[in-house]
Amino acid sequence: MTNNQVEFVKDGPACAITRRSVLAGTVGFAATGAIGPGGTAVAAMVAPQGGAKLLPKGFLWGTAISAYQSEGGNSNSDSWLNERVYPTVFHEPSGDACDSYHRYEEDIALAAKLGLNMYRFGIEWARIEPVQGFFSYAELDHYKHVLETCRAHGLATMVTLSHFSVPRWFAERGGFTVPDAANLFAAFAKRVTVHFGELMTYVTTFNEANINRLLPLLPDAAAKKAITAAMIAAAAKAANAPSYSSLLFADLIKIEPVLLDAHAKAYRAIKEVNSDIQVGVTLTMQDVQGIGPGNHADFVQKMLYGEWLSAASKSDFIGVQTYTRVLIGAQGAIPPPHGAEMTAAGYEFYPEALIGTIKLAATTGKPVFVTESGIATEDDARRIAFVDRALAAIRVAIDSGVDVRSYIHWSLLDNFEWTAGYAQHFGLVAVDRITFKRTPKPSAYHLGRRAKANRI
Repeated sequence: MTNNQVEFVKDGPACAITRRSVLAGTVGFAATGAIGPGGTAVAAMVAPQGGAKLLPKGFLWGTAISAYQSEGGNSNSDSWLNERVYPTVFHEPSGDACDSYHRYEEDIALAAKLGLNMYRFGIEWARIEPVQGFFSYAELDHYKHVLETCRAHGLATMVTLSHFSVPRWFAERGGFTVPDAANLFAAFAKRVTVHFGELMTYVTTFNEANINRLLPLLPDAAAKKAITAAMIAAAAKAANAPSYSSLLFADLIKIEPVLLDAHAKAYRAIKEVNSDIQVGVTLTMQDVQGIGPGNHADFVQKMLYGEWLSAASKSDFIGVQTYTRVLIGAQGAIPPPHGAEMTAAGYEFYPEALIGTIKLAATTGKPVFVTESGIATEDDARRIAFVDRALAAIRVAIDSGVDVRSYIHWSLLDNFEWTAGYAQHFGLVAVDRITFKRTPKPSAYHLGRRAKANRI
């Protein structure tokens, strides 16, 4: 394999695609064509005809946060260690994040006051099981109170069991590269289900379960490969754990079979405790569009999902997490057109990508929940535009017959965005990094008005 190639393994011989053609996912690609900055032609194409449509009463309007990105102080997680070794791929440490561990009541009340009816949040495994086999009742009660607070404010909940971070002890024993890790994850899933009981309605096992298929394909993946390996080596040395492995940075071949097994076993464990709980999985789904004859869109799409669409088809629902589009021609990915609007995260402003990803998700035969959709920007007017165009895209999918049951915006708060640190602002609500004061942006009120009307 030459230095300007990335090797992808599929269900046959390995094939090589040039680095320029690799998939960017959340730091994406765009097509050439007659679409100006902001994608105005596309926006007109998906605009609802005949006025906004009233949605079913049960449609879920929500916002999302994750435990590690918002709580702060998750010092027992693997990511906490990864941020602090040298070298590291993290721009800065998470620190106190948004202090949501202590301020969750304020955050939940704010979401409800805006007019939303769904709150998607994560629970931190490292807090609940700080040592292998020991489950903290204090931490279980903490998250139980989070759920009770949501119920008191009339918010349905979607609980994420694993949003990338894992307990440090779990990483030190090899993380999800060790086959019996699936059993440990299922035991965690069962324990929280027993404790939370009927307070949980929707649960997702993994956030973006196919993330290990996406990350190696980012444009800077090859450049970061050495420093990523050095970071993991430094963390392993600091922990005195030669088998140390973090979910986000693990080898796809080693980790994916275990993740698939862990999802299936956690699904069964939850159902054995409470069969009424709806259990699904969320996937990172950037719309892959083929351009011209001989394009490789089908191959790239298969490469992105592997067995995860099949796994979703055996679950109760599928979560779609879409931010942009990826256009693939005969020679690979096509770069953004001159003058295309780009987000602060470096991908094309293209909320209409939801049309394709929702329809792909629907092929699983399961209800589709949009569990993440959002934009990194300092211009909140563009966030409002993004929301409106994303909702118009959902309208197109619903009109085509797809059973879409939610729009959950990422994110409620300007929070810690993993390796990018605090530089990228996805939030509907600004957070002062010193006082933690929450200040809703105009986009927060805009989404709230759309939610209260329950129309798209």
